[in-house]
Amino acid sequence: QVQLVESGGGLVQPGGSLRLSCVASGSISTINPMRWYRQAPGKQRERVASVFNAGYAVYVDSVEGRFTASRDNGNSAVYLQMNNLQPDDTACYYCNGPPDNWGQGTQVTVSS
Repeated sequence: QVQLVESGGGLVQPGGSLRLSCVASGSISTINPMRWYRQAPGKQRERVASVFNAGYAVYVDSVEGRFTASRDNGNSAVYLQMNNLQPDDTACYYCNGPPDNWGQGTQVTVSS
């Protein structure tokens, strides 16, 4: 088990960018993949991205081409670069190290 702490959320206008960070209390090198989820009010939690030790990531269709997930095992960190944000991206974003390692979430609000 590792403790995960997300940061980097905030309020941004449509078309803007944010970079989320997730720092773990211990090594994440054996947790493969690491994942990002999001949950909007009244909706189910949705898997946004899975980032693998091999250096690639897979994404939900709605963020493909706009979001980039990465990881730095040496610093026990995972990142989510989010570009061209849209109002539908508004949600609380969670870092996950499967199966049971979850952060507390960081809120992203996209609004003009």
